[in-house]
Amino acid sequence: MARALVVDDEKLIVKGIRFSLEQDGMEVDCAYDGEEAINMAKAKEYDIVLLDVMLPKHDGYEVCQAIREFSEMPIIMLTAKGSDMDKILGLEYGADDYVTKPFNILELKARIKAIMRRNSKRSRGQQKQENKVVTAGDLKMDLEARRVFIGEKEINLTAKEFDLLELLVCNPNKVYSREALLTYVWGNKAMDTGDVRTVDVHVRRLREKIEPSPSDPKYVHTKWGVGYYFRA
Repeated sequence: MARALVVDDEKLIVKGIRFSLEQDGMEVDCAYDGEEAINMAKAKEYDIVLLDVMLPKHDGYEVCQAIREFSEMPIIMLTAKGSDMDKILGLEYGADDYVTKPFNILELKARIKAIMRRNSKRSRGQQKQENKVVTAGDLKMDLEARRVFIGEKEINLTAKEFDLLELLVCNPNKVYSREALLTYVWGNKAMDTGDVRTVDVHVRRLREKIEPSPSDPKYVHTKWGVGYYFRA
């Protein structure tokens, strides 16, 4: 049974989401402030976290950042704010997706299913494949264990950052447009509602983690006016 954590201080919203997800056979836990959410995420691994931005004690960005320190469980931000900066902030702090309030519960469930389906396919693929390690210079990727190293140091990446890097590393010198990366990494439906700046945010965050000098990248390069590519 898939497990979800719903975090919102508006109890009617939590009740509605919980009821709808339970109708789909999911196990649903609820938290009503940021501190409670962090503690629950530490105590149990969830298949999806639905996280409101405006929360008591710790806001959603702080909760997202805290969870990313110990887990890569998928996070969808729920925000009443619709500005681009609020969306970018959520992605910067490690969220996988965002939905702006008021939202259609069917859209929310579709996004949840899309994320869980991709994770399920990835898990099945990992079970079938042999241990596979890709090296490029000082960078080493263990594709089965989903671990990344620069030299002897392990680099903690979010699920989307790993997927993005894996695609680029396994196809060196191939230039991908932002639209292509959005489709490959976030799914075919991402272009319908997605923003290509999501890709820029993730590339910037990825460079900050793996590059000796993010402003002069060694691995993930930009083809100006076209997109991104990997070269060791």
